[in-house]
Amino acid sequence: MTYHPDRNPNNPDAEEKFKELTEAYAILADSEKRSLYDRFGHAGVGGSGGGPAGFDPAIFQDFGDIFGEFFGFGDLFGGGGRRRTRAQRGADLREDLTLEFDEAVFGTEKQVKVRRHEACDACHGSAAAPGKAPVQCRSCNGRGQVRYQQGFFSIARTCPTCQGAGSVITDPCPKCRGEGRLLRERTVEAKVPAGVEDGTRIRFAGLGEAGAFGGPAGDLYVVLHVKEHPFFEREANDLYCVVPVSFPQAALGTEIVVPTMEGDYKLKIPEATQSGTSFRIRNRGVPVLNGHGKGDLFVEVRVQTPGKLTKRQRDLLVELGQLSPVENKPQRRSLLGRMKDMFA
Repeated sequence: MTYHPDRNPNNPDAEEKFKELTEAYAILADSEKRSLYDRFGHAGVGGSGGGPAGFDPAIFQDFGDIFGEFFGFGDLFGGGGRRRTRAQRGADLREDLTLEFDEAVFGTEKQVKVRRHEACDACHGSAAAPGKAPVQCRSCNGRGQVRYQQGFFSIARTCPTCQGAGSVITDPCPKCRGEGRLLRERTVEAKVPAGVEDGTRIRFAGLGEAGAFGGPAGDLYVVLHVKEHPFFEREANDLYCVVPVSFPQAALGTEIVVPTMEGDYKLKIPEATQSGTSFRIRNRGVPVLNGHGKGDLFVEVRVQTPGKLTKRQRDLLVELGQLSPVENKPQRRSLLGRMKDMFA
């Protein structure tokens, strides 16, 4: 633009500079010429074009594409423009859905109510009255662009009347008032896969708002919120729970029934089990979302101290204490144990 002859009349230096620029672009835009230039320099491409030093007037069309992209002119040097489409993609929608804990674990199907714009059933999304159709724009004669001549340049810009569509609606649809869409409430069947967790977002393609003027519909995103379980806690695909046992059960060993998400499970507690010991039950956790396998269930046993004792129970515990004396002295804690408490 700086060295164009129209901006520099009777300036041989500017004209020569402009030719050099166009030659450089011709070489860069042609892979074969560029390869020759990389191997042999200017001598490899000199005089190969249709003008001095390889100058090719046809590249003015390519220049138009560059200037149109950077400066929004759309079309320079007399090239043809493209008509814009009136159709627009519909907006995406978000709905929130609350699930029970077991519904998130095993999956479910839910009905979600969605308020969205849908194509008008009277005009079928065209926005024109039934029996009518958009007419050709008089400002651009259906081209979608208007052209301005500025000296050597021919600049095409989007038509301000039809916004580049090439047509206008003179008889709008009375039902949708020329919008092409109507707001309606629909019930969408949402299939929730097994293994989802709180905050999971599920995408349902094409179930968002209808596009304007026949454009594609947007997507529906359902954000899941999972309720807490009465005694299970979840971490990724693993489940955790705490089960109380009596002192005799922990000391002598026993077999207890542990509830899982898939029914009861008999867990063997070995003798001399300490309070806080955790047992792992494999494949009784949460299914892997969109995958294979399940997590595990971790059961922590806690020895429960009885609150009220009968005389018989007290006498037996006194006798047991006499038979199993414990020296009540502070014990040196390991460095690892202290670090765990520090970061707990």
